[in-house]
Amino acid sequence: MTATADAEAAANELTPLADYLGSVLRRLRALPPLDLDLTQAYGNVLAEDVVAPHAYPAFDQAAVDGYAARWDDIAAAARNAGYASGHGGSPGGRTVRLNVVGDLGAASWRPVRLTPNACFSVAAGAPLPVTADVVVPVEWTDQGMAAVEIYRVPKRGYGLRRAGDELPAGTLLARAGTYVSPALVAVFAATGLGHVVVRPSPRVVIVATGDELVDVGRGSQPGQVVDANSHALTAAAAEVGALAYRVGICDDDPEALRGLLEDQTLRADLIITTGGTGTGPGDMVRRVLTRRDGGRAGPVTFTEVALYPGTALGFGTVGAEEVPVVCLPGEPGAAMIGFEVLARPAINLLAGAEPVFRPSVRAHLLETVTSPGGLREFRPAHVAERRGGGYTVQPLAGGPRTLSGLAEANGLLVLGERVTTAAAGSTVDVLLLDRRR
Repeated sequence: MTATADAEAAANELTPLADYLGSVLRRLRALPPLDLDLTQAYGNVLAEDVVAPHAYPAFDQAAVDGYAARWDDIAAAARNAGYASGHGGSPGGRTVRLNVVGDLGAASWRPVRLTPNACFSVAAGAPLPVTADVVVPVEWTDQGMAAVEIYRVPKRGYGLRRAGDELPAGTLLARAGTYVSPALVAVFAATGLGHVVVRPSPRVVIVATGDELVDVGRGSQPGQVVDANSHALTAAAAEVGALAYRVGICDDDPEALRGLLEDQTLRADLIITTGGTGTGPGDMVRRVLTRRDGGRAGPVTFTEVALYPGTALGFGTVGAEEVPVVCLPGEPGAAMIGFEVLARPAINLLAGAEPVFRPSVRAHLLETVTSPGGLREFRPAHVAERRGGGYTVQPLAGGPRTLSGLAEANGLLVLGERVTTAAAGSTVDVLLLDRRR
């Protein structure tokens, strides 16, 4: 019997992935909110809606370097000079002339008032004189200091920003669940906010298990496997926005594993293990975390999930603080896929982020693929936008277990439990992966 046939035969005993994810995520709660200084808020998720306490701009101000004036004075002078306002130059060399009665910079604070046929030289960001309703750009003038000749007459309101034009006080700036971006930090600061209430970034600890594991910097030998998983999963957790800590390798020693996990509960909001989720003699994680004590089940439940690659996933809590733990397979491709479908949503949920799942699109499949029946397969793929709209998706060679395919992919082709063959030209679901390139 082939591996595919084996998978199909066992599929009836597996838990559907959607059911499993629902049961796990319902047990998690977002971390308690934290009031943070604005300089520390970037990358966190807002725990409550944020409303502007003050208007932006906070006062009437010049938007360009130039001359702040009353439009009626300019328009009247323009009529007397014999040409209409709003044209691109002054016919016959005729101009509008105003007296320059002072200079205003961004740091000016004393209120000033315009007198008829006068103006102020202003810098961008400077507060406007009372009654000023236009700023003539420097390049439309002779840049005079005591008096200025205006060659082009702007429309009323040109070159200035009124208080609250962009964001009136009371504006909803961002809703709970929004990531705090650098631009959002700027908006908060500009409207007078010095701190915001956020969900802290989850502290995620990653542990690789197995006597066969050796650290990076060498090649694998018979009986040895280089630990790629803990490095990759630490990077994946950091990509989601977690504070990720790689503990390293833990041998298949029950007491060492128990002690390590107990120690890590002091600094973790989530623990991710990789390896030992099967039922073989060396699968120590499953044996230790499902051990019954006094007739009670162990803290972690391992479930055979209708997922390809990697069906065995574990979830539960460890330690007195009942820190959530996610147990992923040891095979690298299965570990990475397991992270995508289980650990990543868990981290987002702890962080209070919405939505918890990656965005997905429907795409036109460019190549016929087969999939094991009864399992939901996630296969590395390249997705591209079509010129006329929509998307195409090209499965990558090697299938879902290849690390090279995962490294190259910008999407994951999703084939449902009932799909055994997806024909070229059919429409399929694709998860979009982040790729900061």
